[in-house]
Amino acid sequence: MARNQHNFTRSVKIGNLTIGSDNPIRVQSMTNVSTCQIDSCLSQIDRLTRAGCEIIRLAVPTKADTAALPAIITQINIPVVADVHFHYARAIEAIEAGVHKIRLNPGNITDYDQVRKVIDACKANNTAIRVGVNQGSIRPRKENAAQQQHTSQQHQSLPELMVEKLTEYVRIFQDANFDNLVLSAKCHNAADTITVYRAVSNNFDYPLHLGVTHSGTVQTGTIRSAVALGALLAEGIGNTIRVSLAGDPVAEVETAWEVLTSLRLRPRRGPELIACPTCGRTEIDLLAMAEQVNQRLKEITYPLTVAVMGCIVNGPGEAAEADVALCGGRDKAIIYRQGKKIIVVPAKEAVETLFQQIQIFIAQQPT
Repeated sequence: MARNQHNFTRSVKIGNLTIGSDNPIRVQSMTNVSTCQIDSCLSQIDRLTRAGCEIIRLAVPTKADTAALPAIITQINIPVVADVHFHYARAIEAIEAGVHKIRLNPGNITDYDQVRKVIDACKANNTAIRVGVNQGSIRPRKENAAQQQHTSQQHQSLPELMVEKLTEYVRIFQDANFDNLVLSAKCHNAADTITVYRAVSNNFDYPLHLGVTHSGTVQTGTIRSAVALGALLAEGIGNTIRVSLAGDPVAEVETAWEVLTSLRLRPRRGPELIACPTCGRTEIDLLAMAEQVNQRLKEITYPLTVAVMGCIVNGPGEAAEADVALCGGRDKAIIYRQGKKIIVVPAKEAVETLFQQIQIFIAQQPT
């Protein structure tokens, strides 16, 4: 998919990567173990990197976490972002430790003198900053509501309020002549996320980090994130993405890549499995076969397309389009390679035969 030129942004360097402009949309994730647990953190980063994570974010709520950063940074080969919420001193420590980007939340760090100190440190160390506005931290807290004056802010929509807050905060960086900036504005639901990012894209030319905050479990979060990120990316909005899911962060990376490859914004990193949804025409245990194929494909890194189909209506057509395919019938399956019927085997031998043909296909490809 061609990117919409109207939404191209300036470029920002994040370690050895550049985001924005016409650079590839980068996939990032965040560890969910304490940063000061160095071995656990490195182990998780290794798993994420192998899954395709290109930028990793680490929480640094304590001084012990920032103290652990040098040991982590020197042992990995992807850029590191330090996630800072309440304590600007953690940002300074992380910058001095060598992180490549700082994430600041304007809803939590409101002392502009502290923000300027962070900007000065980033300038001195060539460190980027992401200004990240979140729905949960942008609303006035209930305990302070009685002190709020009755202004038009009370009648603003959430997206309007988020853009206003982001604009106010970005002005600090502009006044300090700091351009190494990335913006984000995450909401809990897809509709608000789409609305606010469209507004941010129209108001700024900084690279945008896309995401739906607190999107939920793997099942619900994947759907909400795919809806929001897919809509924005299809419009040319967004330069780096993080899918936020409750659970193993590897699932975040896998989901992000599926979104990007589905839109043809990044090449597929491994096999693509196509499987029919089953219906009354299905005469084999297709679901079991598809799950077996899916599990075994995780061991393959070559980007081929594999189809597992359950009847003769759509099966041959999908088989013709796939690199290797299995088309089931009553107690048997036809195996195709590059659209050609190769062999008919009993259903119980179908998956094994399919993978034999997958290996033949891969072996025939130019290196």
